[in-house]
Amino acid sequence: MYTIFELNELYPTYRLIDDYKSAFLEVVPSRGGIITRWQIGERPILYLDEERFANPNLSVRGGNPILFPICGNLPDNTYEYGGVEYTLKQHGFARDLPWAVRGHSTDGGASLTLVLTSNEVTRRQYPFDFEVVFTYVFKGDSLKIYQEFINLSTEVMPFSVGFHPYFRVNDKKALSFNIPGIQYQNKEDGSLHDFDGTFDFNASEIDVAFLDVKRSNCSFKDSSAGIEIHLDYTDIYSTLVFWTVKGKDFVCVEPWSAPRNSFNTGEHLVYLQPGDRCSAEVEMRITEFQ
Repeated sequence: MYTIFELNELYPTYRLIDDYKSAFLEVVPSRGGIITRWQIGERPILYLDEERFANPNLSVRGGNPILFPICGNLPDNTYEYGGVEYTLKQHGFARDLPWAVRGHSTDGGASLTLVLTSNEVTRRQYPFDFEVVFTYVFKGDSLKIYQEFINLSTEVMPFSVGFHPYFRVNDKKALSFNIPGIQYQNKEDGSLHDFDGTFDFNASEIDVAFLDVKRSNCSFKDSSAGIEIHLDYTDIYSTLVFWTVKGKDFVCVEPWSAPRNSFNTGEHLVYLQPGDRCSAEVEMRITEFQ
C-alpha cells in the first residue's frame, strides 16, 4: 500500500510511504523541490545536514538537490548571452526557489509532481521563459525522477541539469565503485587522472568529474551496510561527478547533463527550440547483498 501525507514541519513536507517495504521518502517543495530523506526500515539512505537545512539563507547540504539551469560553477559566476553579461551562482537557482505542487498519486507507487516556472527572479539570471516539471515516483527501494523541460521563450534556450544526491555511509573504506569511466578530472587544477576503481579517502576533499561517460548506469557497494546503490539515467546525462569531504558521513555520485562552465564552452549543453520540450529520467535503486 502506498500513501502520501503532508507534514507541517519546519517547511511543508510531503511524505511518500511504501508500506510494503516499510520505507518513506520526504520532499520539501519550498526548499528547491528537494528530497530530504529516504529511509528503508531503520536504514537512512540519504545524509542531511539538519543545521544548514533549517537556515533558509544557506544552500542545503544533503538530500538530493536539483541542479538547473547549470551544473557546477562558472568563472566569477558569470556568462554572456546576446551581448549581455549575467550572474548565475553555482548549480543554478532551482535548488533555492520554491516549486509548486501540481499533483500526486498512489497508483502503482507514491508519486509527487512539482513544477518550477520562470519568473522575475530567474529572468535576471537566465533570460528565458520555461517550465520544468519533475515527477518523483517512489517504490520503497526505488526512486524514479521523470523530468520535462519546456521552452516557453521565442529564442533557443540552452540549459544543463543534474542531481547532487548525498548518500549516507558510515565507513568510506568499505565502498567499491562501478563507474563507467577510466579517467577523471580534478576540479582543483583541471588535471586528469586514471581511475582504478578507488578513491583516496585520506584526502581532505575529493571533487572529480568523469567526462563523457560511456554507460548510462553506475553503482557502488557499501560492504559495511550490505547494500548496493545503483543509478540509471537517460542519454542526456554525459558527466558523473564524485564529491566527498573527509570526516563527513556521505559520498555524492552526481549525474550531470553537462560539465561545469558549459554555459561558456557550450560543451554538452541542451539547446531547446522555442516551444519545444525534452524529457529525461534518473532512477536510484537499492539492493541488498550478503
